[in-house]
Amino acid sequence: MAYVPGVALLAALVVGCSAGADGNANGADSKAGSPTVTPAPPGKYLTLPAPCRAVPRSTLKDLLPGAAELPGDQQDKVFRGSAAVTYDTDRKVGCSWKSDAPSATRSLSVDFERVVSYDPAVSDDDRADTVYAKKEKAAGLSSSATPGPPDENDKKGEGSGTAEDPADADADADATGSAEPSPSESSGGSSDGTPGSSSRPEEALPSRILDNLGDAAFLQDLPKQAGSPAQHHTVSVVFRTSNVVVTVRYAEQPTLITQVPDGRELQEKAQALARKLAETLSE
Repeated sequence: MAYVPGVALLAALVVGCSAGADGNANGADSKAGSPTVTPAPPGKYLTLPAPCRAVPRSTLKDLLPGAAELPGDQQDKVFRGSAAVTYDTDRKVGCSWKSDAPSATRSLSVDFERVVSYDPAVSDDDRADTVYAKKEKAAGLSSSATPGPPDENDKKGEGSGTAEDPADADADADATGSAEPSPSESSGGSSDGTPGSSSRPEEALPSRILDNLGDAAFLQDLPKQAGSPAQHHTVSVVFRTSNVVVTVRYAEQPTLITQVPDGRELQEKAQALARKLAETLSE
């Protein structure tokens, strides 16, 4: 009988441990009611193309008239292009070309931005749509897409080592610098008010949303700024495909201020290049 209390104590301990094990097995946990967050899917693109090789030489010859007549070494230099300075080539790359012909100077640039969301609740595509929507809004165009949720990394500068936020600011500046030409400019009238004395060879269409180009796209037409003697004309085409935003800028400045760039030609060629780039990305 002297050992009975010890046996009883041991039995009580065994029962207590079993009850605790049963409680854990039945999921009686304080975290059992916590919701689980499913990470948003990643974007389609994990890398970017080499920007200075993204445009075929045959296309460059068409976009940069006069370059093909240059001596071999100078021609190669023009078609080689100049890569944009970037801190992270996995996130942002670009290249530019320039050709000086007797009648005019033409310049071209292409920029690729691969957008990554650091918010598990926001997909890369949604974040890229927000970046694109900012550019579309800066161009003064009504957005056909609803911008995605803001990314907390916007407030932190994203910490990716890229110049993403300054690029957005540059895009806003480019878009708003002369986005709304005066009626005389848009109608092709001369600065002295004489109708048709300096009208465009082909009147360009206004800035607008584009269809059948990536997931979303717009074109911005920027004739010369009011008061500027130079007949400088720039066309920008911006499009998004999945988590990549692409910008094509094509510009002409005639040698003589009496000459006016063909705005419609600039638009058509910028759009054609943008569609080629979209096709290349989709391959």
